[in-house]
Amino acid sequence: MSIADPERMEKNRLESINIINALRRGTVPAGGLERIAVGLEVEEGVIGKQLDYVARGGGDLKFIRGEYGSGKTFLVARALEIARSKGFVTSHIVISPGTPLHKLRGVYQQVCANLRTTGEEHALKAIIDTWLFNIEERILSVSGDAENDTALEAATEREIEAALAGISSLNSALAATLRTYYRAGNAGDFTLAQAALGWISAEPNIGRELKAKAGVKGDIDDSVAFIFLQGLVSIIHGAGYSGLVIAIDELETTQGLQRNQREKAYQVLVRLIDAVDKGEMPRCFFLFTGTPALFDGSRGIRSLPPLYDRISVTQSDDFKNPRQPQILLSKFDTAKLELVALRVVDVYAQAYSEPDRERISHRFIRAMIRKITTRFGGRVDIIPRIFLKEFVDILDKCELYEDYNPHDAYDFDAGHLRGELKKEEEAVMVVTF
Repeated sequence: MSIADPERMEKNRLESINIINALRRGTVPAGGLERIAVGLEVEEGVIGKQLDYVARGGGDLKFIRGEYGSGKTFLVARALEIARSKGFVTSHIVISPGTPLHKLRGVYQQVCANLRTTGEEHALKAIIDTWLFNIEERILSVSGDAENDTALEAATEREIEAALAGISSLNSALAATLRTYYRAGNAGDFTLAQAALGWISAEPNIGRELKAKAGVKGDIDDSVAFIFLQGLVSIIHGAGYSGLVIAIDELETTQGLQRNQREKAYQVLVRLIDAVDKGEMPRCFFLFTGTPALFDGSRGIRSLPPLYDRISVTQSDDFKNPRQPQILLSKFDTAKLELVALRVVDVYAQAYSEPDRERISHRFIRAMIRKITTRFGGRVDIIPRIFLKEFVDILDKCELYEDYNPHDAYDFDAGHLRGELKKEEEAVMVVTF
């Protein structure tokens, strides 16, 4: 008879609470997504195999295509969770008017700002520190711990240059700033060290002192951001990670740009795809999301034939092939939402206490889905976020009040959701008088 590990049980309980808390807020949980994922087994398997290939030194990418409500955001979050479990650093950015795809410097800055490992968010500093520590350890292992501080510092600086030789041949500023960061840390000059980190991550308004001491001119701009991204991946791998996975969400925003900006953005995608195919982005995996209009609309990817040719798919029957450049997601349906609800009940039991399964029956779940979809034009694919938020509220009330009977008490009132509905939800909401 096995005895449950108390530490593991507590970790599971905290993860369960985090999932329920996120659903209460109408957001995607930060972890434990496999516990509520439904119908994504094939897609997860394909992405997992791609990540295994990237971990061995390859480069790859995938486009996730689906309407609102198809689960793009969830699949991205799940893919990033899988990536971190395989030793990758991840970064999730959203394309917006403030971070358009055609401005590579802004994209690179957001990638750096959102780096995440299994144990840390905003992890750039921790990654660079680990990389530098590994260099020092490697030097000491060769020298037999005989290096004094001055000699070790000099040897480490030489190793920094050697590790980034391929990048420095194109732009020497990254290695120079990393050397300055290293020296500043050793000297206890944390202001200078922070400025060096800021410059490396393309933050604006970095002072002249850092540039003078590092011997660099100007800032990271669109022309060198791609080179710096390659350097970042090299540092991440040198720090002991499998590589970097970058999720670039809501590409459809690009359609709203002026024509020359759209074309420039789509050319960025061509450049990334070609770099991956040429082996210029080892240990890096890109994950993009977009609506069908992005791929097929007149202002979308189809408007640039070289890009469309690179990522178009063959679809001749009902069997989708997620190994192609695009993963085509189907709309969420009632059966999937019912299954998610049942899994949420199991998670709730781990977070708090076992729910009363007579009050929260499968029959009640079906009735609740019908009540909500009626107010949204019968669109099950639109309501998962709203349904789960309402459903967790029902679970709470059942746990808090023994005499609460959701079969009699629950009636969906959309009035309290006004102001928090997303535009896609408002567009199909049935107005009552």
